[in-house]
Amino acid sequence: MRILKKYPNRRLYDTETSTYVTLEDVRKMILKKDPVKVVDSRTGHDLTRAVLLQIIAEQEAEGHEPLLTNKVLEQVIRFYGDSMQGVLSRYLEQSMFTFLEQQDLYQRRMREVLNSNPLKLMQRLADQNIAFLRSLLPGGAPAEAQPEPGAEPKPDDRRAAAFEIDDFTGVDNGHEERGHEERGHEERGHDAPPPDAPDGDSPPR
Repeated sequence: MRILKKYPNRRLYDTETSTYVTLEDVRKMILKKDPVKVVDSRTGHDLTRAVLLQIIAEQEAEGHEPLLTNKVLEQVIRFYGDSMQGVLSRYLEQSMFTFLEQQDLYQRRMREVLNSNPLKLMQRLADQNIAFLRSLLPGGAPAEAQPEPGAEPKPDDRRAAAFEIDDFTGVDNGHEERGHEERGHEERGHDAPPPDAPDGDSPPR
């Protein structure tokens, strides 16, 4: 932790580098996540909060949009001296830590997406979309079993294939095949005599 001493002339002295620093220098230390503590040079009282608030005031004076609106500041002032003051302080601190954790998680995920293989990413998204669409169909749309390469189709498969309608011609192969079979039966029926018909040479019974 870097210890800064504040002298009566309002100058800040960095005990680590043995040099005087400005509020802008302190702000840069905070941006680099260096822990800073400001103490009074004579009494040793902790003045860190006063300096941090002064940095915030200067940032807003330079035109930066305030993070704490007037309404929020008014509510914070009302909590001073209230029994819930300590609770609000811990709540605000924990909320800030949670926000930073979520921001870090979001940035890490964005880096993973940007550094990943675009083709693999597109394939993964396509697989997820297909799985989602299948889940919307009745029964979950189970995948049909595919025959092994080189395996002979079963008779049922051949018959089922005969009833498939050609997508381009619109012809029902199954009906056409049954039609040929029925016409064959009719032709054979005209040529062959009925089984109970009497012979021309023998008398009827």
